[in-house]
Amino acid sequence: MIPDTIERTIAINAPVERVWSVLTEPAFLGRWFGTGEPVEIDLRPGGLLVFDHGVHGVIPARIETVEPPRLFSWRWSQGAAGEEPAHGNATLVEFTLTEDDAGGTRLTLVESGFARLGLPADEVAERHRANSRNWPGKLDLLCADCEQIKA
Repeated sequence: MIPDTIERTIAINAPVERVWSVLTEPAFLGRWFGTGEPVEIDLRPGGLLVFDHGVHGVIPARIETVEPPRLFSWRWSQGAAGEEPAHGNATLVEFTLTEDDAGGTRLTLVESGFARLGLPADEVAERHRANSRNWPGKLDLLCADCEQIKA
């Protein structure tokens, strides 16, 4: 059976609004998820989000949901670098932010749709494994950026 979903939850010692900024602003997003350069982002449903992933190339994504400061999602291709996300080649990456009792933030990441990729099963399994390995480091960087910014 092909795994369909990756889910991670982290606690961040920063208010939801600060986490939202690090999650969605070009300079921050490029730092924790790209090569350090600001990303291109049209922050609206249907807007384009472009990541520079260095050796992996430029990766375009389409924004699905923008509900500040609680929900942000994009769909990105699991095919070749530069390939636009489309039915059968993309997964959905969704971030949900909730406030905890101490004024910090609980961030839940869900990446789904691997089972619906139009790729051979071994390739899908490898994409799932690679993304599963990479998300913890990306979330650590996001958390560090959130906790280093002064209110």
